Amino acid sequence: MLIKDKQSSAYDAQTIRMNKMQNLYLEATNDTPGVLFDPLNEVYEITGRFLHEDATDFFRPILDWLTDYSGEPQERTIFAFKMNYFNTAASKAILDILMILEEIVESGYEVLVHWHFPEDDPDMEEAGIEYSEMVDVAFKLIPYQQEE
Repeated sequence: MLIKDKQSSAYDAQTIRMNKMQNLYLEATNDTPGVLFDPLNEVYEITGRFLHEDATDFFRPILDWLTDYSGEPQERTIFAFKMNYFNTAASKAILDILMILEEIVESGYEVLVHWHFPEDDPDMEEAGIEYSEMVDVAFKLIPYQQEE
């Protein structure tokens, strides 16, 4: 008979819950960013650029996944955006993502958004600032050097 203490049982239950949540992986293309949501490894990131005109179809699985995740999120979620460009069609979907993250905060969980932007791109920096003012979620603006 295996006897576990309460602390390890709680950990096991959390691990089992996170294992039930499937990862979301969308490979980056020339027109769409890469997406990796992996709760077991605590990775939530959208990376690249969005040029595609149909944001609704692209972002639907992302929003659905986050809605499911928001029902039982981790105590702390760090969500990274590292986009070097997005068009107007994507801007609303990004706000929708942030609003789901805000709901997680309102449920008593900690959420931190890491907004990475090319250090030579004031527009992407400004977008991060503007989004941070639209939602009640902690933001960290992180400049990076864009690879040639």
